Amino acid sequence: MHRIGDSAIAAVTVVALSSGVWLLGTAGTHAPPQPATAESRPDPGEEKLSAPALPPSPPTRIRIPSIRVNAPLMGLGLTSAGSLDVPPADDKNLAGWYEAGTTPGDTGTAIVAGHVDNTQGPAVFYDLGALRRGAAIELDRDDGSVAVFTVDAVEVYQAHNFPDEKVYGAAKRPELRVITCGGGYSKSTGYQGNVVVFAHLTGSR
Repeated sequence: MHRIGDSAIAAVTVVALSSGVWLLGTAGTHAPPQPATAESRPDPGEEKLSAPALPPSPPTRIRIPSIRVNAPLMGLGLTSAGSLDVPPADDKNLAGWYEAGTTPGDTGTAIVAGHVDNTQGPAVFYDLGALRRGAAIELDRDDGSVAVFTVDAVEVYQAHNFPDEKVYGAAKRPELRVITCGGGYSKSTGYQGNVVVFAHLTGSR
């Protein structure tokens, strides 16, 4: 598989991962949960040890049991403007992964993205902001293996202050970022930023 370096999607935020239109009819009373703080990384000694990297293999499904996510994955590329493409908004239980980058479980930073909502209501990553440190994320892979990640932090960033290198930068161990929209909602402009989950590989089966 041809691999574009992690820096290829630097300066990209995925504010297109939500419509927010359904909120207009509910007065915003059902806005998705947001992380309590944007600086929630644990001390290094608190993190579970990393598992050995897995051979490259495309992911086919993501499961996050604590927030009841169980969704197929499609490959995502870059748009003509160089931003990360997004899954079709009309399928509320579909997420995507950046298929020109690192495959989840291999050494580096793998990227998974999905909508927080669509025009009908909550979508696949609606509850992403409710995840907590230590939660498990499982990704089924095409080779039959399952890569198991442990959440290190859940952070929210405003679009104008999105830390590209922190989110998309290269890693020396297998890491995962799961991204959706968040950061507050405005009827005039939609969601103001992104929720980002930081996780690293802690097992496989």
